[in-house]
Amino acid sequence: MITLESVRKTYADEVSIGPVDLQIPAGGVTALVGPNGAGKSTLLTMIGRLLGMDSGAISVAGFDVSSTKSKDLAKIVSILRQENHFITRLTIRQLVGFGRFPHSKGRLTTADEEVISKAIDFLELGELENRFIDELSGGQRQRAYVAMVLAQDTDYVLLDEPLNNLDMKRSVQMMQHLRRAAAEMGRTIVIVLHDINFAGHYADHICAVKDGAIVEFGTPEEIMTGEVLSRVFDTPVDVVDGPRGPLAVYF
Repeated sequence: MITLESVRKTYADEVSIGPVDLQIPAGGVTALVGPNGAGKSTLLTMIGRLLGMDSGAISVAGFDVSSTKSKDLAKIVSILRQENHFITRLTIRQLVGFGRFPHSKGRLTTADEEVISKAIDFLELGELENRFIDELSGGQRQRAYVAMVLAQDTDYVLLDEPLNNLDMKRSVQMMQHLRRAAAEMGRTIVIVLHDINFAGHYADHICAVKDGAIVEFGTPEEIMTGEVLSRVFDTPVDVVDGPRGPLAVYF
């Protein structure tokens, strides 16, 4: 479980997060949704300790994010931010190998190589593993970064808008991969999404963030209603019955 207690973060007089009290259950996929600037990515990066809190406490699987040693926390929670820029020219396999650093400290063992291969195969990148990152399409590159995070082999995986720059087909494939990772690898995946319909279809829980506060948390059935979504996004939203569940329609 991920627990946030009275978490606050202030950037300026007009930009603040919290106080946030939230419990994200272990297992499955939890989607953070909400308008631009609501605080979704800020919350995610604080959970991953890439951004400090002004006050409050965050724990992941019972480990205090602020006080747990980095080498220990890196074996519990992994995070992929929106922007990934590697200056050095790397192959997919080399990139994914970075995910093993908390375990290998740069000295890859046979066991590490097996985990790397498993992550590469899981994201269907086996035929491309020796290609350089800068030779890949946007979708292939994004899958490689997700494979790197999975290779870190943490129970908790935080992903900040992994569907950015992906077309519809690749977005669907990415969400299918993440659902499989939750189900087959037993990972707890927390993901920032802009498309509420992806959240409604693939997530087990949806957390709606608005103006730096948690305004709704529940199952897709509880969140995917016209009343809730219209209030969260400040625009009229209708929810209709689609062939595979509720669909949000903006008008």
